Amino acid sequence: MALIVDIAVTHIAGRGRQTLVAIVGVAVGVGFSIAMAALMQGGQNDFVRQLVDTMPHVDITDEQRTARRQPAEDYFETAAISGLRPRDDRRGIINPTAATSWLESWVPGRFAASLKTQGVIRYSSREVGAAIIGVDPQRETGVSPIVGEFVEGSFSALAAGGNNVLIGNTMASRLGAGFGDTITAVSSEGLTRNFKIAGLFHTGTTARDEGEAYVLLKNAQILSARPNAINEIRIKLDDPNRAPAVARRAEAELGYKAVAWQEANESILEALVVRNVIMYTVVGAIMLVAGFGIYNIISTITHEKARDIAIMKSLGFPESDMRRLFLLEGLVIGAAGSALGGLLGFSLTYALSLVRFEIAATGQEMTRLPIAWSLTHYIIASAFALGSAAVAGYLPARRAARLNPVDIIRGAT
Repeated sequence: MALIVDIAVTHIAGRGRQTLVAIVGVAVGVGFSIAMAALMQGGQNDFVRQLVDTMPHVDITDEQRTARRQPAEDYFETAAISGLRPRDDRRGIINPTAATSWLESWVPGRFAASLKTQGVIRYSSREVGAAIIGVDPQRETGVSPIVGEFVEGSFSALAAGGNNVLIGNTMASRLGAGFGDTITAVSSEGLTRNFKIAGLFHTGTTARDEGEAYVLLKNAQILSARPNAINEIRIKLDDPNRAPAVARRAEAELGYKAVAWQEANESILEALVVRNVIMYTVVGAIMLVAGFGIYNIISTITHEKARDIAIMKSLGFPESDMRRLFLLEGLVIGAAGSALGGLLGFSLTYALSLVRFEIAATGQEMTRLPIAWSLTHYIIASAFALGSAAVAGYLPARRAARLNPVDIIRGAT
C-alpha cells in the first residue's frame, strides 16, 4: 500500500498546475457551501427563535376540536351526522381554578390565564378595533413577549391596580393619544370603561402594536360581562420541543383545544424543510461541478500513464491495485480541497458575521447577519467533496484497470 501511495503522490505532483486548479476548485466549492449553509441555517434559527419567543409554546383556548357526541348516535347505530360544529360557550374554560391547579402540578414551565374579548378603543373622535386582553400581571411576565418591549412606561404599571391599560405605540398614533391620556374601551356587549394609558409598547409586529390592549383580568371580565371567566391559557415551556406532548396531555385532560407552536406554524416549518433540501441540493451541485475538475485531471493522468500502467501490470500489480491507485489520487485531491475549503469557509463565515447594517424601522439599532456556526456544515460539505472526488476518480480508475498491458506495450490501439 505504501508503494501505491508513493506512486499516487508522484502522479499528482507531476501535474502541479492542473492539480492546484482542481484543489482550488474543490476548495472554492466547499468554502462557499459552508458559508451559504451557515447564513441560511442562521436565518432559519433566528426565524424559529422569534416564533418561539413571540408566541406561547402551547395555547389552550375555550374551543373544542370536535362537536360533542349527539344523543342520536347513542340510540341509533345507523345515525350519521355531518357538518356539526362545536357550540360557542360564553362561559369560557369551565372551572378555571381546577384547570390552572392541575396545570400547576405538572407543567414544566410557566403559564398564564387570560380573557380575550373583541372591542373598540376610542379617543376623542377616533376609534380602532382591538383585542382587549385581561391578564394577571404577575403570571403574565413569565409568558408575554411584550414585557421588555416598552418605549414608555412598563408592564409593571398594571400591577399597581386601577383602570390602567397598555397599548402599542402604533395604536396610540392612530388614535392621536399619548402616554397618560384616558381612552374609552367598548366591548362587543356594548359596555364601556375608561382607562388611563400607563404604557406604550413596540414589538415590531403590526398585529400586536395596533391591535392589542392589555388590562387587568378583573377589568376585562367586567367589561365583557363575564365574571370569573377566562378563555385562554398560554404556556411557556422550559424546553419548547416538548410542546406537542404537553398539548396532547392538556387537551386529553381538559377537553379544550390545545395547540403547540409547531402545529400553529406547521406550514412554515414545512417550508423550512423544503428550503433545507434545496440548500443541500445546491451544495451537492457545487461539489459535482468541482468533481468534473478532478475527473478531468485523473482521466488525463490515466491517459498519459498508460505505458506505466502496462509495466506495473506486467510486473504483477493486480487490477484492484490499479483501481486503488487512481481512486486514491482523486481522494487526495478531494481531501486537500476539503481542508483548504474548510479554512475558506471559516473565513467567509467570519466575514459575514462582521457585516453590520441599520434597520430602517428603528433608525438606530445596528444588527448583524444571523450566522450559525456548526461543525455539521463542514462535515457535510467535505463529505460531498470526497464523494464527488471518489466518483470522479473511480471512473478513470476502472478504465485503467481494464487496460491490456500487451496491447499497450505493442503500441496497439
